[in-house]
Amino acid sequence: MLEEALVEILDELRAMPPADARTPAAAAPDASAPAHAAPAAPDASPACGAHAARTPAPPLDARRLAQIVRKHNEGLKPGQKPCSKKRLLPFYLHVKQADPERWHAWDVSPALEERLLQTLRMKPRRTASGVATVTVLTKPWPCAGECLYCPNDLRMPKSYLADEPACQRAERNWFDPYLQVAARLRALGEMGHVTDKVELIVLGGTWSDYPADYQAWFVRELFRALNDGDGEAARREAEARRALYRNHGIPNRAEDAAARVAAAQREVCAGKLTYNHAVRLLYQEDAAWQAVAAWQRATLDEVAAQHQANEQARHRCVGLVVETRPDAVTPESLTLVRRLGCTKIQMGIQSLDAGVLARNGRASGMDDVRRAFALMRLFGFKTHVHAMVNLCGSTPEGDKRDYRRLVTEAAYQPDEVKLYPCVLVEGTGLGAQAKRGAWQPYDEETLVDVLTTDVLATPPHTRVSRMIRDISAHDIVAGNKKTNLRQLVEARAEATGQPIEEMRHREIGARDASDAGLALSSVRYRTTVSEECFLQWTTPENRLAGFLRLSLPDAACVEALGEASPVRPSEAMIREVHVYGKVAELHGEGQNAQHRGLGKRLVEAACEIARAEGYAAANVISAVGTRAYYRALGFEDAGLYQRRPLAP
Repeated sequence: MLEEALVEILDELRAMPPADARTPAAAAPDASAPAHAAPAAPDASPACGAHAARTPAPPLDARRLAQIVRKHNEGLKPGQKPCSKKRLLPFYLHVKQADPERWHAWDVSPALEERLLQTLRMKPRRTASGVATVTVLTKPWPCAGECLYCPNDLRMPKSYLADEPACQRAERNWFDPYLQVAARLRALGEMGHVTDKVELIVLGGTWSDYPADYQAWFVRELFRALNDGDGEAARREAEARRALYRNHGIPNRAEDAAARVAAAQREVCAGKLTYNHAVRLLYQEDAAWQAVAAWQRATLDEVAAQHQANEQARHRCVGLVVETRPDAVTPESLTLVRRLGCTKIQMGIQSLDAGVLARNGRASGMDDVRRAFALMRLFGFKTHVHAMVNLCGSTPEGDKRDYRRLVTEAAYQPDEVKLYPCVLVEGTGLGAQAKRGAWQPYDEETLVDVLTTDVLATPPHTRVSRMIRDISAHDIVAGNKKTNLRQLVEARAEATGQPIEEMRHREIGARDASDAGLALSSVRYRTTVSEECFLQWTTPENRLAGFLRLSLPDAACVEALGEASPVRPSEAMIREVHVYGKVAELHGEGQNAQHRGLGKRLVEAACEIARAEGYAAANVISAVGTRAYYRALGFEDAGLYQRRPLAP
């Protein structure tokens, strides 16, 4: 049934007219989508000449695809699996790999295969920003904070809930980084996504609260999974790991995991046991978890070996993100995560109002927040902060003022923001406040008004990555349950007639971008430790096709760090380069904005700005998988970064 449907789809795609060629691209291909997006082939050369950027052939119409699927489901026998779009692509990929003779009989050319992938690809937004994102979780661990609103699910690290999609995947894989990455790569591949360029996002609370050797092991295994790919060796390794966890009796089925923690969970929800005490009993003092923890250790040298292998791997890491809190940000902690390959740091701030923070049990003060921002910027990291509206003690007008300060004042100005409404989850301290009437959720009109004001206040160099968390509606006792909250907010913002400068709203995604229509502009802004220059490629409609973040640090601020400073006072820092568009394969011709030379031109423009400002060198906080790209642009490996001298 699947084969008959697939062959009919291929026949219809084969009969469709070819796409028209477009105007030749304005720049030579250089595999450009560097520090955060697309690594280049080591031999990629910007001198190989201009090429024509082809318009991708159109996929089969969704309505016609549904008709074909329905036709092949007619006369379905009892117990027989129905044909579906979800099953067709994995079937095709399996036949191509396991039965090449059968696949050759279908006579699928590269162009026809691309049409087929476009037709059958599931959730195309997943890689529309230029990378394939893989989110993993660390194992449950005691948390130094006691935030009022924070969930206390004992099956998860603090603040996460077992029903969240990434949490479900983590639990099924025993929180093992290798298994989590392998499973996600397989799932994305079966949905038709290119996974050559992967951004790894590590969630689980405060990263530096975990032992250093566990941190090293976790990252080593992330890179091992990328390096092993989906071959036979990787499958054997995954099966051996699964057997190990099973042999120790550690559950990975949701119902078994829930039963294991049920008694302690009731005690926590009743306020008779703290989350930290329960986690220590269930994990750190449990014989099975102790046995597993004994081999969950590694050294930085072992991490470095996996880094080196990843530079040439099929699945290259183009970004590594970890979570922390402001008071845990120190020169020492930043040096360690940089050695692990980290390029971006998520940090929970929630509010800039000291009174609101204290009322909600936040341990970090405003001095911690300002210091953390300054250090992360001087170390070159991308900053991704969490901000919450409707916290206990806040007001709609206070939330608006708070957010405007966050995105405009020199001490803050994050690169990205997760802008969430606070919700009440059972078993949190916020429940008692709600019962006393000290907290109640904003009604929808008020919430949308607050978030609309925030979106319109967001400058062009800041991206609002999310507006809701993946908390299931049945876990929310009170507060927003609408999954389309962002859509409501953006519709309200557009109705005001004011321009939305926020990055995510402007990014080109999977839309087509002609080089001829792109313009390069810059936005400058001051921080307490640097002059920042945001370079951007935009379409005539102000759609964002690519950008670069250049930091020009103040010499006095660098000198004040003394020996802890990772760079010299005369050095600029490229903190991020990203070219949008559907992920283009390594060594391949890109579609949309990737692999058009845009990244290289951004880097050259940034180096020229830094040189003109009197800086002697430019550093880049490159990801492991983009090192070869920067070497081709004249950057040399230099400790935590790559450095390029700037001619006077």
